[in-house]
Amino acid sequence: MPGMTKSTSKAPLAGTPSLLRAINDRAALELLLENGPLSRTQIGTLTGLSKPTASQLLARLEAAGLVLPVGTTAGGPGPNAQLYQVNPAAGYVAGLDVTNSGIRVAVADITGATLAEHTVTSKGVPAAETVPRVAAAVAEAVRAAGLAEGSLRTVAIGVGGAPDPVTGKLRYASHLPGWHSPRLVEELTEAIGAPVSIENDVNLAAVAEQASGAAAGFEDFVLLWAEAGVGAAIVIAGRLHRGFTGGAGEVGYMPVPDSPVEWDARRRKFGGFQALVGASAVRALAREHGLGAPTAQESIAKALATPGAGDDLLAELAGRLAVGLAVIVSVVDPELVVLSGAVPSAGGERLRALVEEELARISIARPEVRSSALPGSPVLLGALQRALSDAREAVFSTH
Repeated sequence: MPGMTKSTSKAPLAGTPSLLRAINDRAALELLLENGPLSRTQIGTLTGLSKPTASQLLARLEAAGLVLPVGTTAGGPGPNAQLYQVNPAAGYVAGLDVTNSGIRVAVADITGATLAEHTVTSKGVPAAETVPRVAAAVAEAVRAAGLAEGSLRTVAIGVGGAPDPVTGKLRYASHLPGWHSPRLVEELTEAIGAPVSIENDVNLAAVAEQASGAAAGFEDFVLLWAEAGVGAAIVIAGRLHRGFTGGAGEVGYMPVPDSPVEWDARRRKFGGFQALVGASAVRALAREHGLGAPTAQESIAKALATPGAGDDLLAELAGRLAVGLAVIVSVVDPELVVLSGAVPSAGGERLRALVEEELARISIARPEVRSSALPGSPVLLGALQRALSDAREAVFSTH
């Protein structure tokens, strides 16, 4: 019509057949991972695909080596239906938890089943031998899993530091000699023979909690880790928040009441949140209450079993944890706080409840507080989860 302005917007492009097939393939593979063996009819029902399309999908995935037939259904009306599962041999990954005392490696198949674990010491290892030491530990774990050399698709490593997103160098990790080369990822990738990613260890603990632990189903949460060192992981809208330099959550030297950050004569920092709730601080607190023990965990165990002095210790420790958390939650406003690491784990439900009560008393934000719900090492589990996510992105892409 005269006077009308011609629209310049373009109609949305329809997906190509190959792209739509790839989307359906990925959806089916995720369903098989989540639900276990499924029949063609079940996959069709869950994806909304017709029976012929579901049949073509399964034939395509079986030909690609991504799924396997694993028996049939039984007990229902009509003929038994063939069941399918993700092929565990479609890919393998490794996760590592690296500290200044040891290197722990786990190898898993693409379904997430752990096949082997291996641990070696890192004490006294010269910086120049760090990369070979890590590669040898991974190789031994691969052999223990019964796999051939070169079987790994991806490797994820958790360390007590943060990779700088610009330079690639590991920050906040002076306690890890040999981990500061700007080419560290490339050197490890070459030595191990598989793509390597490095992530902060506390961030990986949060990844594990979100996948199958205390934070499952939560989009906004903070994980506080307290052992020899203290750190936090921040998840916002379902994604890790690493910050501009990768150091978001490095709260060990966060100034808090009664524990400012100071410098010694050799320009080394001391004080801060870590000086209140780290393992050394817990041992010192226990001695003040007549409950001294060789480790923080043993000190807390004594407190749990000692009325009076033990109650006082737990109340003071909970107050210290709550003071640091109040600073964090006032900025982030999370729905949930997860307590993890040796110190909170030793205190169990009693310490958790005290922390939640004290945090609610001193903070405007009042998030739920939960203890870690993961067996074993949360960092190692998170490293495997990260490696699996990367591997599945590559292996399950059929487009």
